[in-house]
Amino acid sequence: MFEPNEMNSSETAPQQPEKGEENTKGGILDKIQQLGQTNVAQMPQDSKIHCLTIVGQVEGHMQLPPQNKTTKYEHVIPQIVAIEQNPNIEGLLIILNTVGGDVEAGLAIAEMIASLSKPSVSIVLGGGHSIGVPIAVSTHYSFIAGTATMTIHPIRLTGLVIGVPQTFEYLDKMQERVVNFVTHHSNITEEKFKELMFSKGNLTRDIGTNVVGADAVEYGLIDKVGGVGQAIKKLNELIEQKGQHQQENQLLQ
Repeated sequence: MFEPNEMNSSETAPQQPEKGEENTKGGILDKIQQLGQTNVAQMPQDSKIHCLTIVGQVEGHMQLPPQNKTTKYEHVIPQIVAIEQNPNIEGLLIILNTVGGDVEAGLAIAEMIASLSKPSVSIVLGGGHSIGVPIAVSTHYSFIAGTATMTIHPIRLTGLVIGVPQTFEYLDKMQERVVNFVTHHSNITEEKFKELMFSKGNLTRDIGTNVVGADAVEYGLIDKVGGVGQAIKKLNELIEQKGQHQQENQLLQ
């Protein structure tokens, strides 16, 4: 007769899942919780293109509430530096669906993208509003989906504003920085961009213009209407052109 403490452990202990099995189940659960699906396509390891997404609100010096979907500039800037330094990455694809956000943070991101030595292509999906406009035009070539929109409006401040001439001068200078960047990195004229920016009657509660798909191309703000497929195809063409140019330079030397 067996004593309780002498019973066969294999008959009483539950079967423990193997370590690999636990990791697999945990990974699947994470994917279901975060993305609502079990199988998520990944970029291939040998891909020469890096995809950078800028979504929600561009977060700058002030931290936004946790329920806001944000793109933090302190996360994006190190990524751009790493892209420039990584020899395995030959091109950058930027996908935008943003409502705008911090002006200085957005301009910092746009300036860094514009200064990359590697080919870059942006695509506006859904919306690329406010400070998302300079980011969208900062690449070598830009696309916008047919139903996507871009809101162009004057610079605004939130919170306490001191009503003195210096405040308005500061706003005007900040606005000029945005205007100069957009006009230098796109085909839109300064006059047309300011006309869209200060237009009345287009937005319900604000001054500005909501530009949709083909209109953004017509104004010269964006290069072409297209989707992800066209953007990747164009980026591959730019990468190939850069490679050919480098080969020619090496032969000349």
